[in-house]
Amino acid sequence: MLGWEIPPHNSGGLGVACYQLCQSLSANNVDIEFILPYEANHNIDFMKLTAAVARPINEVDLSQQAYDSSRYSVTREGLNSQSFDYFDEYTMGVQSVVSSTEFDIIHAHDWLTFRAAIAAKQQSGKPLIVHVHATEFDRSGGNHGNSVVEEIEYFGMMIADRIIAVSQLTKEVIMKHYNIPADKIDVIHNSIDPEYYQSVSPGNDYHYIQKLKENGYSVVTNAGRHTIQKGLHNFLLAAKEVIFRAPKTIFLLVGAGDQYYELIEHAAGLGISKNVIFADFQRGKRLHDAFEISDLFVMPSVSEPFGLVPLEAIHFGTPTLVTKQSGVAEILHNALKVDYWDVGNMANQITAVIQSNNLGSTLLSAQQEDMRRSSWSSAAKNIVGIYESSVRSV
Repeated sequence: MLGWEIPPHNSGGLGVACYQLCQSLSANNVDIEFILPYEANHNIDFMKLTAAVARPINEVDLSQQAYDSSRYSVTREGLNSQSFDYFDEYTMGVQSVVSSTEFDIIHAHDWLTFRAAIAAKQQSGKPLIVHVHATEFDRSGGNHGNSVVEEIEYFGMMIADRIIAVSQLTKEVIMKHYNIPADKIDVIHNSIDPEYYQSVSPGNDYHYIQKLKENGYSVVTNAGRHTIQKGLHNFLLAAKEVIFRAPKTIFLLVGAGDQYYELIEHAAGLGISKNVIFADFQRGKRLHDAFEISDLFVMPSVSEPFGLVPLEAIHFGTPTLVTKQSGVAEILHNALKVDYWDVGNMANQITAVIQSNNLGSTLLSAQQEDMRRSSWSSAAKNIVGIYESSVRSV
């Protein structure tokens, strides 16, 4: 299995999804060697972790590599070689592992590993499964993004024996924007493992927000990268309308990204700075506490292939509002849903929850029931079926 990150050394949901999926695959008797682009101690016993690149994790900026595709460009001299050096190192490391390891199948996660995956398939002749958690179409907010990255995605999906899409939404993007036939793509939704999310200590770290809540404030939270894909400009436009109707509302934004300072200026320009708290990137307890202290979690993404974060919010007792342009909306039948561009409707639904004594708890109960119908165990069994059929067809 080729992946770019595994907790605790991860910059987003991709690593979390890989971790929890592999744990369930291992429980279904799948023997996994997970090949990473860095050296680190992960303290994982359910699979073997191998560093394809002899570089310690403290020298690697995973967030830049995984999510800032603008770094990978074509110049007059050709590819921006400095940006691609690390990918070349990873590919050579994977090829070295392939030459000395017995295995039945190659499973690669997202475009970052596709070049190495293609090389591994060519070298070994083994079937290749590519797992698409996001595409360049999604990362660019539903536009044409980096052409180099799109081409890597296209060749990875064309050469793969099977493709796993994390939602029907993603399958349709792959079919429409990459011209991949439908019968090559299996939809397997992500999930979360409740046992993975254990608070390290009691009490909530957001003491200032706790004081505000004691004084009658409501808290609306978003957690994620601050990029065009995540729709946070529209979220702040909706926030302005909510604050006009319900002045005792705090909007908590947890995350970082290339729009971080732009969003701070946007909040200031809208005149709502005193009601918006930017908490920067958080993980572990600080992230969990952000969910727990909230009255509503909002994921306003323009194009979200799946979106684990609303499931995490529900796990920590917070109801969610998601955009219709998200994969997680396919399994959260009882989530509040809006189009990402419909700022007025977004504001209406947020206001309805924070001004109602019962709506939030009713939504939470129904959404928790939605989550119980989804599991990594079920996803893993479906993936094992894909493995078996792919091996038989070789």
